[in-house]
Amino acid sequence: MAGKALTVSGSRTTGTKMKNNKSLGQHWLKNRVILDYIADSARTTETSFVLEIGPGLGTLTSSLLKRFDKVIAVEYDERLAENLPKSFPGTNLEVINGDFLDFDLDNIKEPYVAVGNIPYYITSPIITKLLTAEHPPAKIVLLIQKEVAERISAPAGKHTYLSLFVQNFASVTLGDIIPRTEFTPPPKVDSQVIILTPHAPVIDDKTLAFAKIGFSQPRKKLSAGLSASYRLSKPEAREALIRANLSPDARPADLSHRDWQNLQKTLSKTLAK
Repeated sequence: MAGKALTVSGSRTTGTKMKNNKSLGQHWLKNRVILDYIADSARTTETSFVLEIGPGLGTLTSSLLKRFDKVIAVEYDERLAENLPKSFPGTNLEVINGDFLDFDLDNIKEPYVAVGNIPYYITSPIITKLLTAEHPPAKIVLLIQKEVAERISAPAGKHTYLSLFVQNFASVTLGDIIPRTEFTPPPKVDSQVIILTPHAPVIDDKTLAFAKIGFSQPRKKLSAGLSASYRLSKPEAREALIRANLSPDARPADLSHRDWQNLQKTLSKTLAK
């Protein structure tokens, strides 16, 4: 596993004050009811092993250790990573000091769940890494920005590329909304728990890449985007949409995964002529 491993040793520390690092998006959540709710949301019959992303002060770690047999926590901040094991002596906790985006998920050989109160600015990279791993988690439970959680769960008609991408690899359930006042220091926006249950991809990588091109101009009609991207006349682009059983006035947000798949196949035949 990438990063520096810290073994659990020493006595429990009390009264330790750790100043947050604003550049790392650190906002401490200490409400035990909320922390227990997040940990309970992560439980599954498939495994009792959890990978925690960004444990910080260990408040969520404490709840996880009461519910899971094994916890590996990946913490970027060296001072926090060094302090965390001292708070949980005698537990099956391993702390890795390193960047989660560099962490090698393929080294985890047993089923696991992933949990974390993650920085807003790296939400998409973290979710992408987890969902596209060779062996993704059985369940992913994250506390993220409320607006982003709502975007990820959007249905066809309101899709963004982010929602299309995430829902291609996982079912999405929105959990409780956590007010900004529950954090120290309070962020500028509210948070929300999001629960992802990975499944086999709905569409393949080629179709997903095609959809990403389609979302390059999300507010315009899709026919205009296709015309510009594939050097088609606008009538040809509209005709391709019609032959894929789509409205010629459709916008990227309107299409489901299967719609993108049908359109990609239809357009490929058009371009091959």
